Amino acid sequence: MSATRRKLPLGIQTFRTIRDEGCYYVDKTTYIRKLVDEGSRYFLSRPRRFGKSLLLDTIKELFEGSEELFRGLAIHDGWDWTERHPVVHLDFGTGSFAEAEGLARSIRAQLDRVERRHGLTSPYDAAPERLDYLIEALHESAGQRVVVLVDEYDKPILEALADSHLAASNRDGLRTLYSVIKTRDADIKFALLTGVSKFSKVSLFSDLNNLTDLTLKPAYSAICGYTDQDLDAVFAAELKGLDRDAVREWYNGYSWRGETVYNPYDVLRLFDDREFDAHWFETGSPSFLIRALLDRGVPTPSLDAMVAASDLLSSFDVEEMSLEALLFQGGYLTIAATTMRGGRPRFRLAYPNREVRESLNDRLLRALTPEAAHRVVDAGDLAGRLRARDFSSVEALVRRLFDSIPYNWHVRNGIAHYEGYYASVFYSYLAATGMDVRAEEATSRGRLDLVAQAGSHIWLFEFKVVERAGTGAAMTQLKERDYASKFRRDGVAVHLIAIEFSSETRNVASFTVETDAAASADT
Repeated sequence: MSATRRKLPLGIQTFRTIRDEGCYYVDKTTYIRKLVDEGSRYFLSRPRRFGKSLLLDTIKELFEGSEELFRGLAIHDGWDWTERHPVVHLDFGTGSFAEAEGLARSIRAQLDRVERRHGLTSPYDAAPERLDYLIEALHESAGQRVVVLVDEYDKPILEALADSHLAASNRDGLRTLYSVIKTRDADIKFALLTGVSKFSKVSLFSDLNNLTDLTLKPAYSAICGYTDQDLDAVFAAELKGLDRDAVREWYNGYSWRGETVYNPYDVLRLFDDREFDAHWFETGSPSFLIRALLDRGVPTPSLDAMVAASDLLSSFDVEEMSLEALLFQGGYLTIAATTMRGGRPRFRLAYPNREVRESLNDRLLRALTPEAAHRVVDAGDLAGRLRARDFSSVEALVRRLFDSIPYNWHVRNGIAHYEGYYASVFYSYLAATGMDVRAEEATSRGRLDLVAQAGSHIWLFEFKVVERAGTGAAMTQLKERDYASKFRRDGVAVHLIAIEFSSETRNVASFTVETDAAASADT
């Protein structure tokens, strides 16, 4: 465990710069050694800002024989530094791909640079032919097979999704380019493509079916990102003065069926700013995802309990994008548990950490409600009032919130069933405050709509749409099914909150609260 402070590698994606400038570095070379020993053609999907670019640059320096950069790292003593390989490194992280010529221009410029670097001139104009020639010529001139690395391989498609025709055109152009990696197999030593998403084999990888997909392999779950052990061993000096449990709650939790990891960008920004905030979330715009959720009428409470098969998580296409794939590959949901069904794995998805849960639900809440409701939310402290057990104040705030929403607002937001709409608004409001909120909580007697917890207090919520006020149907269900029994234990107070909405006014008709008589906490 090192207590010596070093330079934070914020915004640095080049391995040489990190090593030359003495920055903190989490050694990933054990994984690289494993890749080289076990195979040669790979694909890896990880969310943005997870260290994919640094991983590829490290591999580039390794195969080019930059021994001085690897001294002291796990791979150094077992690597043959006398063998050097030419590297073709394509990076689609920069460039504009939302216009017709954007992809062709980027490929042309990148191939120009590789050819100039190696003193080659291609006789071909088309991108696939140029890449084919380049790989063959590099093998011949160097006497060693070529390493092909592609960073952000999918960005030209993702950036064009608003224009389905352009996205499909970019996809088809990339498919012909990447097919060269298979046709030139004999000339290639090692290949790795990385990106945020995995497009289906039929649409993009039909001509490149020899890649081993690392995305859901447990042994490579931590190939990008920082583990708990990494933080304690490498960043010990930076952790001083920070609440270690809060660091874990805010930023850990990403899982690809193996050890959970932190997003590196979040951790480095935390160490630099010394403040807990949505550092990673705020660097991207999930507007496309938010619109997709609303257009498909997905209730927000269901996001934290989605179940998907591996094929739903590992691929999608321009014409058909599953929400599970969008949420998982984007980093908004992660694998919380794995079960086997019919010999195949099925995954329960959940928010990875507090940052994503709060931030995504805040965005959803603002998309689900009009501007007037935003002002109510900003002015109200629902979580604080619940913790203070000021239930009359909670009721007043909830009524003001729903009073500010037009009666048919749920229709324009894609949720045709307005009970689901109100539950979505309420859930996102609570989740955005940082409270521990769970939807559709299973008990031996049925499923609760919402459960919220803070300290020694638990709140059980039931929502009902009724024809007339005062039916008590929601509270009756809470009590008759004895939902509280699952949560009764020493030192815990359980509160039942029943909210009924009028089918006529589509607003709060009744709001009742009872504290479970068997609760043992001081209420």
